[in-house]
Amino acid sequence: MKGTQIGEFEEVVLLVVGLLFPNAYGVNVRHEIESQIGRKVVLGAIHSALNRLESKGFLISKLAEETHVRGGRRKRLFQITASGKKVLEINRNLRNELWNQIPDIAWKGLNYGEL
Repeated sequence: MKGTQIGEFEEVVLLVVGLLFPNAYGVNVRHEIESQIGRKVVLGAIHSALNRLESKGFLISKLAEETHVRGGRRKRLFQITASGKKVLEINRNLRNELWNQIPDIAWKGLNYGEL
């Protein structure tokens, strides 16, 4: 599984980029994470994660057209690549496999002495 390891935060950012397609850019990703997960995130952390994911080949980006609202500055829009989709699928499958292996008795909260 070398090359498929991403951390929880990177996974969330990658999922949110997919969710926001075709309007996934830093501020929008931050807002969506905060509203969906209830987790406050600084914009610098979002940009760092986006750049890491792009350098790993899990995202691609392009500059959008200039807008008057942004004073002529262009947004960098992100999109998941095929490799990004694959790493998300691998992570989801791994979690599901582990989840499905937990015996029902483990959820009952019994102590070892009660088994």
